[in-house]
Amino acid sequence: MSGGRFATAINCMDGRAQLPVIEWMMREYKVDYVDTITEPGPVRILAQATDAAALESIKRRLSTSVTRHGSSRVAIIAHSDCAGNPVDKETQLRQLRMAAATVLSWGMGVHLDLLWLGDNWQVERIG
Repeated sequence: MSGGRFATAINCMDGRAQLPVIEWMMREYKVDYVDTITEPGPVRILAQATDAAALESIKRRLSTSVTRHGSSRVAIIAHSDCAGNPVDKETQLRQLRMAAATVLSWGMGVHLDLLWLGDNWQVERIG
């Protein structure tokens, strides 16, 4: 296990979403590092669960963060103006909850937060 405390973000690949989330997680979780798992529209991928290769990739990377870095806090993030998941906020919030069920079904024993990034890129905890 590496030195320092880790958390993990399952976030969109959109560069605008990275720093606000990392800074929020470091402050909120009091961790030294945030492992990032990025995909275009990850909440859609996790909610729909139809792309087996993408799901397995996310699961494998999360497992590495949990087992090798000791990450026990995980956030799944959705955001406005998402090119990889161009749907309205209400749809993304439903997908976030479905994504949480998928990640929790993997049985990694993590504490999960659901985050929304609005137009101003401020982090809002959904669940």
